[in-house]
This record gives sequence, structure tokens and C-alpha cells, in this order.
Amino acid sequence: MIKATYIDHMGTDLTVVNAARVSFGKKRDVYQEQEDYRLIHYLSKHEHMSPFGHCFASFHVKAPVFVARQLVKHKFLRWNEISRRYVDYKPEFYEPDVWRGRSKDKKQGSEGIVELYNVTDKRNPNFLVGETQTHYQKLQHELYQSLLDAGVCPEQARMVLPQSTMTEWYWSGSLDAFADMCNLRLASDTQEETRQVAQQISVKMSNLFPVSWAALVKHQPVNKEIRPMTDKERGRATEKRELNQAWYDGDGAELFS
Repeated sequence: MIKATYIDHMGTDLTVVNAARVSFGKKRDVYQEQEDYRLIHYLSKHEHMSPFGHCFASFHVKAPVFVARQLVKHKFLRWNEISRRYVDYKPEFYEPDVWRGRSKDKKQGSEGIVELYNVTDKRNPNFLVGETQTHYQKLQHELYQSLLDAGVCPEQARMVLPQSTMTEWYWSGSLDAFADMCNLRLASDTQEETRQVAQQISVKMSNLFPVSWAALVKHQPVNKEIRPMTDKERGRATEKRELNQAWYDGDGAELFS
């Protein structure tokens, strides 16, 4: 149910290197794999972030409210969300595949799985705990609809809907802004539901800007097809490791030529 859908983008890895080289009055029409790869990684290593700001992407995201309220905090990403001040159609609710346990060593976070479908709800003995969410979501939806039927305005009636209500928004921003978000939200100790959104965005950004994304994002997409490297790819990887060492040893100025 949690889905980030690609809408549009502007720019390529070539855009990044040309934005960097304009300082020296330079421009290339074709991406040069060795030189431009080195320059992009040099820019990332030394935190010269403005060239990455000339590439943009837009996504349509659908997720529960509690996920949206975490992700909206990220700066420099444009956000336009559906508003239940204006729409009052039947809400959709998120139900997790599993319930996670509370982390024992952190104030936030989770660990393990809690089995709820054989535990009686102490506050409502007619239900198992695993059934309670569906039961109360139904009651909250009925209350929401009753308020609307009684003439209450949608902007007030929405207050009775739970945080599991699905919402959707357009999310747009620069390459470096999305990289900042993914560097935070793809970490292993972040909330699983927000990580799902970041993971889907990261996979697409890696396809759109492969060199820049690899340079900027610590946690690379993991759901790509895994296969053995070809001889050509292995040779290129070795060559890139040697190039990496070369730019670490130098000051990188020659990369802008």
C-alpha cells in the first residue's frame, strides 16, 4: 500500500559536471566516464553540493498519515498533499503485514515481531488484539461519515480519522535534497514504513543519476537484480578503485579541466 511513483525529472550526471565546470568556463556535450566519474565523486567527497542542485525529480507518494508526518520534515523538498478540507470521499486505511515489538534499548524504534492474533483485547474481550485495529477503523469511519451526514464541515470532521488513514502527495526536489533524505531514512534504525518510501525513491534516483547517486548516498538500493559481474564490469570496477585512490591523493583541481 505504501508507494512512491516516479513522475518526472530534469538533468543527468552530465548536468552535474557541467554545472561544476562552468566556474572554469568549461562545458561538455557528452559524458566522459572516467573524468566525469572522478569529478562527481570529488564534489561529493569535498561537499561541493551546489552542482547536484541542478538536477530535479518528482514523485507521487501514497502512504499513511503517520509516515507523511515524518517525511514532511525534510527541508528543501517541495510538498503538495491531498487535503481533507476539500475532499470527503471514503478514506483508505493502512494495515501492516506484521506488528513489530518495542525496542528494548531505545526510546524509539522497533525490533522483532509481536503476534497479536491469539491475544484477547483486555479492553474489548470480544476481539483479539490483531482484530481491534480493523474494528476501530470501521467505527472511526462511521463516525466521520455521520458527522458529514449531519452537516459538519470536512475540515472538522477529519479530526476523528486515525493516523493510519492513507494520504498522498507530490514530492519534488533536487538531487542533493533527496540524497539527504535517503541518507537518513535508509539507515537500519529508521522506521520501516518511512524506509519503504525512501527505498523506492532511491532505486529510481539510482537509475536516473547512477554516478551522482552512488557518490551521495551511503545506503545504496538493495532490491536490484543481483548477478555475477561480467569481465568488463570487473575491469571497470578495478579501474575505478585506482581512480578513486588517485583523487584521494591529489587536490582534484585537474578534474575541472
